[in-house]
Amino acid sequence: MKAVLSYLKPYKWFAIIALGFMLVELAAELVQPLIIAKIIDNGVVSKDFHVISTWGCALIGIALVSFSSGIANTYFSSHAAQSFAFELRNALFSKIQSFSMATFLKYPASGLITRLTNDVQQVQSVLFMSLRIMLRAPLSVVLSLMMAFFVNAKMATILLIGTPILAALLLLIVKKGTRLFGQVQSSLDRLNRTLQESLQAIYLVKAFMRNSYEMDKFHRVAEDLKMDTMKALRIMELMMPSMAFVLNVSLLFVIWYGAREVGMNQAQVGELVAVVNYALRITGYFGMFAFILNGFSRAKASSERMAEILVVEEGLEKDVARSRKAEAMPEDKGALRFEKVSFVYPNTTKPVLQDISFEVKKGEKLAIMGATGSGKSTLLSLIPRFYEPTRGEIFVGGRNIREWPLKELRGMIGYVPQKSLLFTGSIEDNVKWGKPDAAHDEVVVAAKMAQIHDTIVQFPEQYKTKVGQKGVNLSGGQKQRLSIARALIRKPQILILDDSTSALDVKTEAALWDALKGTDATMLVVTQKIHTAKEADRILLLEEGKMAAMGTHEELMKNSGLYRQIARTQEEKVGEE
Repeated sequence: MKAVLSYLKPYKWFAIIALGFMLVELAAELVQPLIIAKIIDNGVVSKDFHVISTWGCALIGIALVSFSSGIANTYFSSHAAQSFAFELRNALFSKIQSFSMATFLKYPASGLITRLTNDVQQVQSVLFMSLRIMLRAPLSVVLSLMMAFFVNAKMATILLIGTPILAALLLLIVKKGTRLFGQVQSSLDRLNRTLQESLQAIYLVKAFMRNSYEMDKFHRVAEDLKMDTMKALRIMELMMPSMAFVLNVSLLFVIWYGAREVGMNQAQVGELVAVVNYALRITGYFGMFAFILNGFSRAKASSERMAEILVVEEGLEKDVARSRKAEAMPEDKGALRFEKVSFVYPNTTKPVLQDISFEVKKGEKLAIMGATGSGKSTLLSLIPRFYEPTRGEIFVGGRNIREWPLKELRGMIGYVPQKSLLFTGSIEDNVKWGKPDAAHDEVVVAAKMAQIHDTIVQFPEQYKTKVGQKGVNLSGGQKQRLSIARALIRKPQILILDDSTSALDVKTEAALWDALKGTDATMLVVTQKIHTAKEADRILLLEEGKMAAMGTHEELMKNSGLYRQIARTQEEKVGEE
C-alpha cells in the first residue's frame, strides 16, 4: 500500500488541513457531554436558569464550530482524495504505456481496466473516509473512554472491559476480509473480460446465433461475482452484531452500576448521563467500524493489485541515451539487417523464429511470404522493438537497434498492423495520429497516396467525417487505406505493411504500389498474393520460423519448390474464377 499512497505526497497539506478540521470537529463533540452534565447538575437539579442559558448558548456555539469544521474538512478531504486518484490513474496508465509487449501480455486488458477504474475508486473512497471519518472513529473511541474516566473512573472501567474482545474481533475480520475482497476484484476482472469479448465479437455472436450461449456465459461469471461478494460481505456483516452485543452488554452494566452509585449518593446524575453519552458515542463509532473496515479491506486488496503494476521494473521500454551526442546520423537510415535472429515468446519454449539472417538496402521493397504461423508478423514486430530478440542482432542504418533511442527508432518507422485499428474521432484525426502537428495539406497528400482521398471527399463532411468506434462505419478496405495513410504521413524511412492490403481489390492495390514508388522508404510487406510479391525487389519465404528461401520472383520459381507450389495454387484459383 506504500507504493500507492506515495501519490498523495503532492497533496499532503490538504490532507493535514483536513485532519486539523476533523480534530476540531471531534474536540467540539467530545466537550458536549461535559457541558450537558454541567447543565443537568448545576442548572436542572438546582433549578438555576442562568446556568442553563449560559451553558446552553455555549453548547450552541460549539455545535456551530463543529458544523463549520465538518464542512471545511469535507472540502479539503475531497480535494486530496480526488487529486490523489488523478495522480494514481495517470501513474498506472503511464506505467502500462511503458510496458514492453512481453510484459503487457502478462496482464489481461480487462484486469488493467479494472485496476484503473474500480481499484482506484476503492482506494480513493477509503482515503476520503480516512480524512473524514475513519481516523475520527478510533480517536473518538479512545478519547471518549478517556473523557469517561475523567468524569467517573469506576463507570468508565466497565466500558473498558469489552475493548480487548472487540480489538481481536476487528483484526480477525480485516485479515479475512482482505483476502475475500481480493477474490471479488479478480471476479470483477473476469466479468469485464467476458463483457469486453462479447461486445467486440457482436457481429460473430449474431451471425452464429450465439446470443443464448453468451448470455449463459455472462450469467455464470456474474453469478461468481455475486457469490464472492456475498461471501465477503457476510464475513464483514458478522462484525456489526458482534460488536453491538459486546458494547450493549457493557452499556447495560454501566447503567446498572451508575444507577446504583447515584442511589448511594456516590455519583451525580449528570456524571451518569455524561458517561452513558460517551458510551453511546463509543457504540456508534464501533458500529461505524463495520462500514469502515469493509471499505478498508476492499481498498487493501485493490492497492495490492495496483502496486503489482506500479512496482514492475522488468520489461519496460526505455530509451537508450547515446554515448556520443555529436555522432553523425547515418545516411542510410532505411537500411535493415538481421543477423542470426531467433525469438521465443515469453513463458513458451518453442522458437517462433530461428537463425534469420538477411539484409534490405535503403529504398528496397522486401515481400515476406509464408504459411499462417510461420513467424511473419513476429519478425516485423522485432524491428520497432515491440519484443527483444532472444538471440542475434538487428541493425538499422548500420547501428544495432538497441543503441537507437526508442523514440528516434520508432520515429523512422511507419507501421501498419495486420488488423486495422482506428480511433474515435474524425477521419483527419485518425490520419494525423501518425503526425499530430501535420497540416491539412499533408493529410490530403497521405490520403491520396493511400488511395482513400476520392472515397473521403464523397462523404458529406469529407475529412471531418466522424469514425465510429474501431471504424465500425467504414469498410475493411477503407480502414486499411486509412491505416496506410496514417503511416505514410510520417514520411518514414522504413514502411512496414503487415498483410495490410488484403481487403483491397487488384486495381486499388496496383494504384497504391504505383504511388509508393515515389517514396524512398524501405518497405517490408507481408503478403499472401503472388502478384504483390512480384512487384518487390526480393521475396523472403518463411517456413515454420525458418528462412526457406530468398530472392526475386524468377529466382524463387527456379530454386524453391515451396514457392512454386504457392504460385501454382494461386494460378489455379484464378483460372477457376
